[in-house]
Amino acid sequence: MSQDPDATLRHQINELVEEEHRLERTHVGTALDGDEKARLDALGVELDRLWDLLRQREARRSAGLPVGEAEERSAKVVEGYQQ
Repeated sequence: MSQDPDATLRHQINELVEEEHRLERTHVGTALDGDEKARLDALGVELDRLWDLLRQREARRSAGLPVGEAEERSAKVVEGYQQ
């Protein structure tokens, strides 16, 4: 069985999702303080960037292009997709 070439990227995503969920669970029914809100926002942006990179890699793989040429895009670019 071949190793997942995106395993490290998927691991990073899972770690950030777990942190995001822990932060959210500790504040069910209560507001986050400023630092916690900033961290939650930063987690969301970093997750968007990593998911974007993973999608780029998968698209390049499907198209027969070099996966290693996919690059993590800036937060400004990735967050601009939603506008």
